[in-house]
Amino acid sequence: MSEENKDKENLSEQDWKKRFNELVQSCQTELKRTTQIGMKMFSASQSNVQLKESYEALGRMTKEAMDKGELTWDHTEATDLVDKIQTLQKELEELEEDVQNIKKS
Repeated sequence: MSEENKDKENLSEQDWKKRFNELVQSCQTELKRTTQIGMKMFSASQSNVQLKESYEALGRMTKEAMDKGELTWDHTEATDLVDKIQTLQKELEELEEDVQNIKKS
């Protein structure tokens, strides 16, 4: 094999290695970005769950205070929601009773 062919093969091999290393570097960079995005999304999801739980706890406290007369709120939407909650609670109690009766039979 001539020196010229060896040089071409060597350059071709070096070019292939360089391209491969660039590809690996690009993949590593993309993987890091994807991991960072995933971690941020996971944190956002946890915060969203905590926010939802906080709103629910505040809602329960408000309803309990309204039921006890500790809080009066003459807002139509609020009183409609309280009425809806009470109706749904009664429905759930009745459904639970029906399920228990079915289990006993």
